[in-house]
Amino acid sequence: MTQKKSPSADQPSTEFEQMADEQQLSLARELWFFIVENKAWWMIPIVVVLALIGILIALSATGATPFIYSIF
Repeated sequence: MTQKKSPSADQPSTEFEQMADEQQLSLARELWFFIVENKAWWMIPIVVVLALIGILIALSATGATPFIYSIF
């Protein structure tokens, strides 16, 4: 029978383990890196419009509602 070796502390960690230990990126930063690395500049207007709609929806639940309705 063969026994599997358990990883010990003195062995160098693999690239996968190093990436798992890193701090995760925020959604916005990950999206920005995706746009830059893939040169998907056409996505920027879509993201901006979606963000503005999200802000309008968030503000519609506050006291700013009468001002938002007067815009439209």
